[in-house]
Amino acid sequence: MARYPAIRRIAWSLGAVSLVATLAFAAHLRAAPAKIWTDTPVTVAPSTVPAPNWVALASQLKPAVVNVSTKRAQQDDQGAVDPFFQKFFGRPPHRSMRSLGSGFVINTDGHLITNNHVVDGATEVRVKLSDGRELPAQVVGRDPRTDLALLKVEATGLTAIPLGDSSALAVGEPVMAIGNPFGLEQTVTTGIVSATGRVIGEGPYDDFIQTDASINPGNSGGPLINARGQVVGINTAILSQTGGSVGIGFAIPVNLAKPVVTQLANGGHVVRGWLGVGIQPVTEELAKGFKLQGAEGALVTSVREGSPAASAGLKSGDVIVEYDGRKVARASELPRAVAETPVGKHVTLKVVRDGAPLTLTATVARLEDIREARVNGDSNSGATSLGIDAQTLTPRVAEQAGIPSQRGVLVTDVRDGSRAETAGFKAGDVIAEVDHRPVAEVADLQTALKQHRAGAPIVFLVRRDGEPMWLAVGA
Repeated sequence: MARYPAIRRIAWSLGAVSLVATLAFAAHLRAAPAKIWTDTPVTVAPSTVPAPNWVALASQLKPAVVNVSTKRAQQDDQGAVDPFFQKFFGRPPHRSMRSLGSGFVINTDGHLITNNHVVDGATEVRVKLSDGRELPAQVVGRDPRTDLALLKVEATGLTAIPLGDSSALAVGEPVMAIGNPFGLEQTVTTGIVSATGRVIGEGPYDDFIQTDASINPGNSGGPLINARGQVVGINTAILSQTGGSVGIGFAIPVNLAKPVVTQLANGGHVVRGWLGVGIQPVTEELAKGFKLQGAEGALVTSVREGSPAASAGLKSGDVIVEYDGRKVARASELPRAVAETPVGKHVTLKVVRDGAPLTLTATVARLEDIREARVNGDSNSGATSLGIDAQTLTPRVAEQAGIPSQRGVLVTDVRDGSRAETAGFKAGDVIAEVDHRPVAEVADLQTALKQHRAGAPIVFLVRRDGEPMWLAVGA
């Protein structure tokens, strides 16, 4: 017990020393003030962005934003099937499903922009205007690669929103979203541009605007508007664990949409340029290994045989640093630049090969559409509602899917609850045989399913990650 008073004394002594030291330090500060931080205000240049008058803009622009409702027929391959229906029709019934989204008018002729996923697979599309009119809409054209669709309605007295310049957007700039979240029409939310150039894994042309303006299901296809009252983006996706807004939403830049919409209006489809290379980003480590000055450019991983890139002399390991006069700072910039290039144009490629600069010339070709087929089998074959989407595995499809080139049919989607899912099919499987007969394209697969003997399981030979395996779909 005797040690405790000693400790207390030490404590008191330290307190006295501390008091003396504190007084001395205070005297030092009074004698020679010093600090290790800065409190000098940041000098801010005058903003070129006007102060938003959201009340006035909302009043003017809400009439241009519409509710897009669609009707889809979906085969009921989940759950029990009415035996009476199946006996006479040999297949499950179809359910009518509805979905809601948003869109906005871009001219008084009745053209509207929305997302492709809002109208994809729709058997009927209707548009409800802010004045209560509900009109049938024609799908002029769709572009799944950028998730954009162009609609047309026959109406007068329409309000249109002008399109702005998304390349001029600055992080921190105020923006407003208008749409129909959860079916609540004409909802307005505001926020700022959180980031630009976001790549979120939606496809080769990712270049999203990120915003904290509240975006929820039903906002898809609605406009993101700047303080000048111009559309700078098309709201399309959210990052959420719950399905609701958590302050991270994404919009397609309007500059990406302009050429797509123009082509859809003129021909109903989009024509894109194609170079024929596989690429990846350049990291700091790769930059050192490839003798580069910095981690910039697009590193070529593969060159498609017979492609424009092959004809130009590009090789795996080349780093493309400039395309048609445009600097390639990030690998993600190259696919967009190539896609926007007119077919047949001669373009200059500046590359780095083994640390040395090299200039090549390529003639841009047309990117062919990848056609997919929904594979359900035939009602008389016992293969009804197989439940996969598939496409012929051409060399180009294999390259874009990142798998070895081979003969067969690539499974692109397996629907929940389908017979294929029960059998163990997965997206990315390559079907090589059906009932011990080789298949080289989707037409072969469809034929094999139609010829399948009713009452017996369908036997598939598939390759998964390069390894063969057998799967059987029950009769």
